[in-house]
Amino acid sequence: MNLSVPSLPLMLGCPVWGCADWGGQVYPLKTPRSQWLHWYSRTFNTVEGNSTFYALPSVETTRRWASETANGFRFMLKFPRVISHDSELEGCQGETNTFVRCLEPLAESDRLGPTFLQLGPNFGPDRFERLRQYLGGLPRGFQWAVEVRHLDWFDSGPNERSLNGLLGDLGIDKVLFDSRPLFATPPDDEIEMRSQVRKPRTPIRQTTTGNHPVLRLVGRNRIELVNRFFDQWAPIVAKWIRDGRCPYVFTHAPDDRYAPALARQFCSRLQQEFPDTSWQIPLPPSSPKQLSLLGDF
Repeated sequence: MNLSVPSLPLMLGCPVWGCADWGGQVYPLKTPRSQWLHWYSRTFNTVEGNSTFYALPSVETTRRWASETANGFRFMLKFPRVISHDSELEGCQGETNTFVRCLEPLAESDRLGPTFLQLGPNFGPDRFERLRQYLGGLPRGFQWAVEVRHLDWFDSGPNERSLNGLLGDLGIDKVLFDSRPLFATPPDDEIEMRSQVRKPRTPIRQTTTGNHPVLRLVGRNRIELVNRFFDQWAPIVAKWIRDGRCPYVFTHAPDDRYAPALARQFCSRLQQEFPDTSWQIPLPPSSPKQLSLLGDF
């Protein structure tokens, strides 16, 4: 049986597709690790691929990823750190070509969403020309997105206008990052404490520069602490959808086990913006009989 991803007016997912605590939320209970991606793509229609920041998969691996996922599913993979942080976009054409070859099986299988370049906190507007040359040299036919972290990019002035203009001219999406929920109150546990140490606190923006705005929202392990931020973002995301854009939204939690619940809560809030649209994210089968009725891809 060839199934499709959940039908939603946006792309919604988590920062990973594998978590042992997602049994009953994303996978049927006791699902083997080898089937996690298979089941994840029946629950969400996109995923962040942060693992590519640390190590590249083989072409055979990305081809397998494509075969294991449902029709309509999209990967949003991160550029390797050797390009974005170590080389800082200089002298890395060989590494870029290798990365693009890894993406090609996903693109050919219609499983590739925006591929995002996360620049490090030291990459500031003084390197604008380097950024312009690098982005201009990326191959056409792919969707690209950029996330900046150096605070001078957020000057509400010439630096920010130059960045937005560059991305807009190239049709590259801007990645919007919101970690306010994480820092809104003191941490509840050690996992949140470590997350507060690691995650940046960049200024909030709503600017779109392409047709696939990307929002990465870092929440909390207690979902109720994120609701007021969902209230702020839901009308913005709804406007993107009404304007004909296809947003990508990723719900992060300090403990990955809570990321699917955050995504479902955000869908509940979006339901208020689109009362005539179904925003239901399916749960996995809870019994062997239900499982047998679904068949396979």
